[in-house]
This record gives sequence, structure tokens and C-alpha cells, in this order.
Amino acid sequence: MAKRDYYDVLGVSKSSTPDQIKSAYRKLAVKYHPDKNKGDKAAEEKFKEASEAYHVLSNAERKQNYDNFGHAAFENSGGGRGGFGNFDFSSHFSDIFEDFFGEGFGGGRRSRRSNNRGSDLRYDLSITLEEAYTGKKQDIKFSTSEKCNTCKGSGSKPGHDVGSCSMCGGHGQVRSNQGFFTVQQTCPQCSGTGEEITNPCSACGGQGKKQASKRLSVSIPKGVDDGTRIRLAGKGEAGSRGAGNGDLYLFINIYSHELFKRSEENLFFECPISIADAALGTAIEIPTIDGGKAKIKIPSGTQSGKQFRLKGKGMPHMRGSGAGDLYVQVNTEVPISLNREQKELLEKFREIENEKSNPSIKQFFQKAKSFWKN
Repeated sequence: MAKRDYYDVLGVSKSSTPDQIKSAYRKLAVKYHPDKNKGDKAAEEKFKEASEAYHVLSNAERKQNYDNFGHAAFENSGGGRGGFGNFDFSSHFSDIFEDFFGEGFGGGRRSRRSNNRGSDLRYDLSITLEEAYTGKKQDIKFSTSEKCNTCKGSGSKPGHDVGSCSMCGGHGQVRSNQGFFTVQQTCPQCSGTGEEITNPCSACGGQGKKQASKRLSVSIPKGVDDGTRIRLAGKGEAGSRGAGNGDLYLFINIYSHELFKRSEENLFFECPISIADAALGTAIEIPTIDGGKAKIKIPSGTQSGKQFRLKGKGMPHMRGSGAGDLYVQVNTEVPISLNREQKELLEKFREIENEKSNPSIKQFFQKAKSFWKN
């Protein structure tokens, strides 16, 4: 199969500049790179074709020969001088490493400090439901690492400069050839910092940080829920050798309440009432989460399990204004340990009961009789 014209392969012309040729190859190499097209033979062939074209057109002497004689200029080279057979992929592939992996040598220098960023910390904080309602400020104490004051976080003994890593030359990255490709990895000697400390600080042992006990005043917003995570940026452990701090995460735990149960912004509780109050109706005072009271009117004939809603008496919204609701469920309590007079009154009441007083009971036994009959 005849080879395609190298200029057509890269999508450039004979008058294109070296930078334009390089840019065209870079785009094709990223698009058809085998790591991005695993198992795709067509993409692999396009990658090789583009690399071969770039190998020839990126060199002034080879380009001149190709312009004069075309592919015939290399047919008898046997892969020798100027031929594709000796094409060193790694020499050109390094130029596009940043496109494949997000960082070349230059990118390694820019981001190497982030490799030594301090660890994130977790702090579990338990509060009451009332504190979650109002919000609060609280001082917490925890162990962490802080920047060494002696060396100002550099890790080097005061008066001594930090040198470049002898293994990677200060790049923070090292390259190795693995067959067809060149692989770039974080330098194992400097852990990507690109630095080497020859005179470590005696106070921190060259780490640039020391263990310490820290106190911090934190604000818990009103309306916070159980399991809420609050991020305090930069309040975690110090990074090594001047790198940035990690973050501190507060995990909120809310104690169980003896009265209220919570579901998101709404509150619930159960209130027992007597048979007489349920039958005749009454008004009762119930507690609210803010420490106050609210009055509920219980109409006559209220059934056990009935819920009453008090709008805006729940938990405040953590984000935004307003609050949830309070739901009060009344449960009718059957009296126990009756005295003689109570029993006599209930006996008289039972004698004068009729079906209109207890419609649910009537309906149930009608269904039961129909069931037995069938």
C-alpha cells in the first residue's frame, strides 16, 4: 500500500514553519495515542504514521531530501541515517508529555509543591438539638502539625539554601524508557519537590513542620443537621517544606432529644391525651424547640394518632430563610387502675352508647359478619 504524503498526514504545507509542523503532530499524537485508544489498531497505525511524518519533516536535512525525492529518498536507507528505522520516538514524544499526562517538566515545576500538601483532618463534634436550632460558637482542641518556626517551613537549617535534587535536576520528575515509550514519574528521591536539603533544620528534621496541639474557634450554623460536614479550608496539617495546609472537616453529630424527633427541617413529637379530652375536646399547651410554648385546640371526637401541624415551628433552614414545621401527634391513653366511681361511670356510658358514637366499630363488625357469612 502506497504511503500517504507526509504533509497530508500532518495536515500542513511545504511552507509551514517548524512550530506549525510540531503543533500539528502534537494534536494528532494526542488524538491517536495508544493509551487513549487501547485495542484500536487503526488509531495505532495513524499514530505511527503521524510520528513517521514528523520525524522526517521536523528535521531540516530530512525535510529537504523529502521535498526533492519524496518517499524514495529513504527507501534504500535500510532504516539508517535519515531513515525511519532509527526513529527515536522518545526524543519527540517528550514534547507532548504534558498533553498526555497534564504535566511536562515545566508542569512538574509548577505543581510539585501540591504533592506535599498537608493531610486533611477530621473532627467529630456532638451538639444538642437546641444548639443546632440556635447555632453556636465552640472552641475545639486537636493535634496537628504546624509550620516550623525555626526554618519558616523550608526544612533547611537557617542560613543554608535548599538545593536542587541531584536525581531529577530540580524538575521533580524523572523519565525512563520502556520499550516504545518514554514514561515520566515523580522523582523517588525528592517526592516531586525538585529540592534536596543538605543541611536539614535541627528543630524539625528537615520536614518543615512540627507536631503541635491547636485550639480553634469554630462557628456551627443554625439549622445544621446530623451528619453535616463542615469544611475549614487550610486548617488541616501543614505541608512539607512550605507546601500548603490540608483542610479540617467537622462532622456534626446531634444527640437524641427526649421529646422531639427530626426529619430534615421538620420536628415531630407525640402527646398523650385522655379519652375524655379526645371525646369532648380541649386545648393543650405543648413545648416548642425554642423553649417556648404553643397552644393546640383539640376538637371533640379527635381520634388517636391525629396529627396537628404548627407552621414554622420546626428547625431553621441551614441555607436561606424560614423554618420547617412542628407536627404533634395526639395519642389517646386508655385509663388504668380505675377506682370504683370511674368504673361505675364507664359502665353507665357503655349502656347508653350507640352506633352513631362509634361509627368505625359498627363498620368493622359489619365487615366481620359479611366475612363469616361468606
